[in-house]
Amino acid sequence: MVRHFNLVFKKTAYILSLFLCFSVALAEAQNQKIGFIDSDEILRHLPEYSGIEQRLSLLSDTWRREITEMEREIDDLVRDFEAREILFTDDMRQQRLNEINIKRDELERYIENKFGPRGEYFTRQKELLEPIQRQIFDALTRVAERGSYDFVFDRSEDIRFLFVKQEWNLTEEVMLELGIDLARN
Repeated sequence: MVRHFNLVFKKTAYILSLFLCFSVALAEAQNQKIGFIDSDEILRHLPEYSGIEQRLSLLSDTWRREITEMEREIDDLVRDFEAREILFTDDMRQQRLNEINIKRDELERYIENKFGPRGEYFTRQKELLEPIQRQIFDALTRVAERGSYDFVFDRSEDIRFLFVKQEWNLTEEVMLELGIDLARN
């Protein structure tokens, strides 16, 4: 009987301690301060960002024109091949097909080198945006530490909040920290 009582007591104590820990964790979670920013909004107000966008756009437009020219050259080769195919010997036909395939491969490599995941466009974009992103992060860190925030989310693009209280919006504070004059913009 005593042994049964000890077992019940231990289980009860264990459950009580779990409940107490859960209650403390819940109370602690309620004391956390959470804020959010809209990095897209911040970027729109940074003069350096519009310059970067223009540079990247100019770069990609140049490459797109080159791609269009390469595609036109391939189309011309295909049309010429189809128009004269019956005049070619087997060797000439194979040589022309190889030439077309080589041009297609060159085009694919060019597109991959310029716009692929490790391409020049994304490398250049990262290189140009990294200093701005660092500035924003540093300003956000100062604002969050000053305001004693436990978490700060970015509500641009990927993260969607279904409801947010505007009082926790730190976007303007971060822009002020960056020296962006909101009255002028």
